[in-house]
Amino acid sequence: MKLSVVIPAYNEVRNLQKGVLDEVRDYLEKLNVDYEVIIVDDGSQDQTKELVQKAISKNKKIRLVENKHGGKAMAVMTGMLKAEGEIILFTDMDQATPINQLDKFLPEFKDHDIVIGSRHGRAGAPIVRKLAAWAFGVLRGVILDLPFVDTQCGFKAFNQKSIAKIIPKIKGEWGVVHFKGGAVNAGFDVELLYLAQKYGYKIAEVEVEWKYVDTERVQVIKDAVAAIYDMFRIRINDLRGKYD
Repeated sequence: MKLSVVIPAYNEVRNLQKGVLDEVRDYLEKLNVDYEVIIVDDGSQDQTKELVQKAISKNKKIRLVENKHGGKAMAVMTGMLKAEGEIILFTDMDQATPINQLDKFLPEFKDHDIVIGSRHGRAGAPIVRKLAAWAFGVLRGVILDLPFVDTQCGFKAFNQKSIAKIIPKIKGEWGVVHFKGGAVNAGFDVELLYLAQKYGYKIAEVEVEWKYVDTERVQVIKDAVAAIYDMFRIRINDLRGKYD
């Protein structure tokens, strides 16, 4: 088996200096599988690319892909489409969900096409984020009828056939950032899972460890408005037959 790990990156110097790529490498080496790590730089304005290139000099299984600034969704999709693994995981550079949670995912691929992480409790998160997550979940159920507890955990894995089917259907919806700074594109995860369910892929939701990490990329009000817009867009696209 070959495993691909896709990590979007936007101004990640602080996380890179903490040694997160060393942690990812050490874990993957212990798995004893053929692997690659694809870092997709989303137009960073700091020394992210230089630090990634330094990591590559020590580990040739790391690849750097450079995107113009277009948000997390486009960065993730770029990496997924370039990935060569039978299983492709995307995870965040801050490792809020640590890479070792992949231990819980791999056995699920015997019976499932997609495995998603679920953060129960969200210890340490500010109350405003917990309330926003609750409201988002209610709206998600009403508008899109998705049955999952947590669609927004940035720790998801897919097999190749599900990516080949889903990503081309949605790639054109993403890649424009409407406000300054990073863009988490909360509606992206929802669209992925909505189409996965529509196309009949088997999806497992697995509880994972998660720690709150403060980041400027999460802008609660702007992200919430954008996500609500995306949910209605997804529903309308489906009614119009865009996903058929």
